[in-house]
Amino acid sequence: MAETLDVPTILGIKIEANLVEAWATWLAPTEQPFFVDDASEWPEGHAGPATGLSPELRDTFKVWRLRDRGELVWFNDQAFAALDRDRRRRLVRTQVDRGRGAVPLVRRWSNVLDVNALRAQVDGHRFVWWPSMVAQRPELVLAHFAAEEGDRARHRSVASTTWRACEVVLPRARELAGTFAIGSGPNCFGTVMAAAGVDGAAKEWMEQAPFDRWLEAACVAGGRDYDPGTVLVWRNSAGLPVHAAVTIGSGYALEKPAQTWWTPRIVATVTEVKRASRAAGQRLERHRIVDPEPR
Repeated sequence: MAETLDVPTILGIKIEANLVEAWATWLAPTEQPFFVDDASEWPEGHAGPATGLSPELRDTFKVWRLRDRGELVWFNDQAFAALDRDRRRRLVRTQVDRGRGAVPLVRRWSNVLDVNALRAQVDGHRFVWWPSMVAQRPELVLAHFAAEEGDRARHRSVASTTWRACEVVLPRARELAGTFAIGSGPNCFGTVMAAAGVDGAAKEWMEQAPFDRWLEAACVAGGRDYDPGTVLVWRNSAGLPVHAAVTIGSGYALEKPAQTWWTPRIVATVTEVKRASRAAGQRLERHRIVDPEPR
């Protein structure tokens, strides 16, 4: 259930007003992409390439999970509303079937926005976001959205003695815990490296190869889950890293679960991190940080 906000707080993390404004434009841009079989069937919108999608919009609409992109048609709220209801229903149903994001269920938002207005938009079950909808209650809408997609940060549950103890190997862990990146891209690999003190890593979409090079230079094999500085790495069947987190001590770990703009750098228990990251065909290995900033 969405929380009542007196200050901009999302998933237990204070968020600056300018970032709230940016989030609102990423969740509900003025024009939205709709993926269809034949763009010529939708003259009310305008056809165009997906090259105009920023990393943030690619994440909002989860373009990376589309089963079939087909052709792209852009609609603003006026053009969308001008469609008769049957065409709106068909357009939105097509997005759901293809796997596009940002077509939420009405029932999941009935305690946040006017449920009758949501039901009237398309078919009573799904709706799409427009700027005017978010503008009604931006902080509450964004908090609810983030809660639907992710986990609350638990950095405030960590004792100050634990934070102090991990500073030798993770000098920036406390600074990063419970923060949002400015946009999409920064990921789990960069978060681990940044916590260890690698300059600029927190802002990057860190790729697998440089992360593996850092592991080889900064770590040795092994490590214990309860100690600070154990890097947990999940690898696929090809041996490539697909996710990483780092322990901060006392049974907690720091991670960024995804590269999406709404995903914070969170603290969770090591048990929770391992449970959430478990997947068929992947194996978990451990590395102990011995030189946080290898030369």
